[in-house]
Amino acid sequence: MGPGPSDVHPRVLDALGKGTIGHLDPYYLELMDRMQQMLRDLFQTANRMTIAISATGSAGMEAAVVNLIEPGDSMLVCVNGVFGMRMADVATRAGAAVTQIKRPWGEVFTVDELKQGLAQAKPKVVGIVMAETSTGAWQPIEEISRVVHEAGSLLLVDTVTALGGIPVEVDAWNIDAVYSGTQKCLSCPPGLAPVSFSQRALDVILHRKTKVQSWYLDINLLANYWGTDRVYHHTAPVNMTYALYEALRIIFEEGLDKCFARHMRNHQALRAGLASLGIGYAAQDGHQLPMLNAVRIPDGVDDAATRSALLHRFGIEIGAGLGEFRGKVWRIGLMGYSSRANNVLLFLSVLEQLLAEQGYPFEHGSSIAAANAVYAT
Repeated sequence: MGPGPSDVHPRVLDALGKGTIGHLDPYYLELMDRMQQMLRDLFQTANRMTIAISATGSAGMEAAVVNLIEPGDSMLVCVNGVFGMRMADVATRAGAAVTQIKRPWGEVFTVDELKQGLAQAKPKVVGIVMAETSTGAWQPIEEISRVVHEAGSLLLVDTVTALGGIPVEVDAWNIDAVYSGTQKCLSCPPGLAPVSFSQRALDVILHRKTKVQSWYLDINLLANYWGTDRVYHHTAPVNMTYALYEALRIIFEEGLDKCFARHMRNHQALRAGLASLGIGYAAQDGHQLPMLNAVRIPDGVDDAATRSALLHRFGIEIGAGLGEFRGKVWRIGLMGYSSRANNVLLFLSVLEQLLAEQGYPFEHGSSIAAANAVYAT
């Protein structure tokens, strides 16, 4: 129940253990095609260049940045947590002239703030994190996309924690490049990074003046492997493809709308239970992620001791705060297969016991009653 990786569904673990075949085997290439279509459906896009990068989510970030950015290009990065900071660092390393606009941790950006940043930087690319894993903040994208494109810029969106837990509508929101990871709401082991590039983004990549900084992440080369030609590029992680394929099947068997509703319902139950204990959220009201619950540690409660007891006595992992939230916030994950009512109720029950041991005042049983009231409606 931490910020990732989430619990892996048993069916995904079974798929991961299947016999390895060649990465140019006809069956494997057929599997890639079917997985590619499911990724398009999950991103809600018709983008031809929708693939899984053979590396973790951070490589998805790198792939998006290094393909769109050439040395000297202007990039505007929205920073309100760790992963906005990381995107700015990646862009700087790719040679971009980076301008940062910032919000306090836990808050989200407004359209007016984007307009001011766009006027100042006149960027080729705007990068923003939709679901900031370090703060639990849920950034609206649609209106921001509109002003970014009115300014003539490309929009790059981090959906590492978002994908599979809340709607990500690449075509409807006119997103030019998007990346994610397998280990959050997809409940697959870490190791692949789903990405998607719009035709507009591909045209920019095709007409670069310089080669893409990374040979391994060059979309021009990867397109030949994922396209009809199947030109050898690298040895793909065959068993991870099995795993992601099965993870996507599980999501679509449930149905996207039901999947999103499950994440929200378990979040609402957890939030109600925590509220009964006097524990509030770190993210801005109205912008709290259902799958990543960043909550403020109550006064007088020992952060490290509580997390250690949760893990070693009860087998429950939650995440510590990062950066400005270090020692101030717990990050409780309800991602993918981990987003289950029994996890919510078990966690609240155990948390009550640990808080009582530390002398924290609350009405015993109140969190379970509050969560069950949500489930009963």
